[in-house]
Amino acid sequence: MIKLVAAQIAKGYNAKPVLQDCSFSFDEIGTYALMGPNGCGKSTFLRICALLEAPAGGGVEFYSGRDRLEKNIELMRKITIVLPRVGAFNASVFKNVAYGLQIRKMNHERIAEQVDRMLEAVGLAHKKDQNALTLSSGETQRLGIARAMVIEPEILFLDEPTASIDEENAGIVEGIILNLKREARTTIIITTHDRDQAARIADRVLMMHDGRIELQK
Repeated sequence: MIKLVAAQIAKGYNAKPVLQDCSFSFDEIGTYALMGPNGCGKSTFLRICALLEAPAGGGVEFYSGRDRLEKNIELMRKITIVLPRVGAFNASVFKNVAYGLQIRKMNHERIAEQVDRMLEAVGLAHKKDQNALTLSSGETQRLGIARAMVIEPEILFLDEPTASIDEENAGIVEGIILNLKREARTTIIITTHDRDQAARIADRVLMMHDGRIELQK
């Protein structure tokens, strides 16, 4: 498994600092919940760690054992992020989830097997032939998680995955995360405002304060 090390990350917008000397080592498989008030930099930190945004200072490194990994397409295939507003393609639920495997040129039988397994895991197997644009917001969020997980990432970033969805779907999403946690194959880093949720799903709770990360005891 790969390890993520964030070291002295700095980032600001419009001359206002958001992250300052922000460091943490995600060196154990498990679920990390990152908490903090709106505007404290949680989402910015996640996007930087997912290599979607560049820091103004410091940086992130990925390691396999003691070997530092190059930030190339091979690494990008081992990490993925699900943002709060999941976008769906104008295609079936099955084709939406299969997309990441198709661009990896996986054979059709294996694609079908993995997509069916993942749709079952997120409770969308009965909607595999439905157009993804017709799903509810909660179902679309679950679709996004399925699309991310089907490629079997080693690190999964989830940015407020239960924000703006109903209680039933939020419970299903939490169940998905707990199932992934039990499989112990993926490091999950999730941002949340919900302290109770963090206690339910996380192995370690982190708090972002003054642009820095502190591990909660």
